[in-house]
Amino acid sequence: MMHAMKAIFAMLATIAILSPLAATAGAPVPLGPNKGVFGDWTAATYGSGASKICYAFTKPQSTTPPLDKRGLTMLTVTERHGSHDEVSVTPGYIYPGNAAISMQLGRNRLSFYVQDNVAFTDDVTQALSGFANQSQAGVTATGPKGKKLTDQFSLSGFSAAYKAIAKACP
Repeated sequence: MMHAMKAIFAMLATIAILSPLAATAGAPVPLGPNKGVFGDWTAATYGSGASKICYAFTKPQSTTPPLDKRGLTMLTVTERHGSHDEVSVTPGYIYPGNAAISMQLGRNRLSFYVQDNVAFTDDVTQALSGFANQSQAGVTATGPKGKKLTDQFSLSGFSAAYKAIAKACP
């Protein structure tokens, strides 16, 4: 049940970022200076009251091997009422049924599971610590046609973006 709720909220955050319909339902609101941009991360909120979602996200700086016709790819940390520090990866493609996803943070490797085509980790404390203390996160996943893909995400600006969302969604 908790995994299903995480997937639903992650999808809502993704839709809020991307959907042209967001303008009619209320648009995401950037947090802090410079339109919510903190280094390579962006921080924003969506909604209000108990349904308010705060999220910080970044896009990959590189993918090996390159993948054509890929949708939006993001590494996201989400805060919301009743659920804090959710770490997820949206791949920009449909994960195959047997997808294996892991994240390399310095010497630590974190495992991810797939729920409704978004990958989540239960190693949240280790992920957040790594995001604050490392310069990059490498996410390796099974991609289309079983191909192994690695996305490199910059962690520059994460700490400031995280502080902004934690303050906005305590």
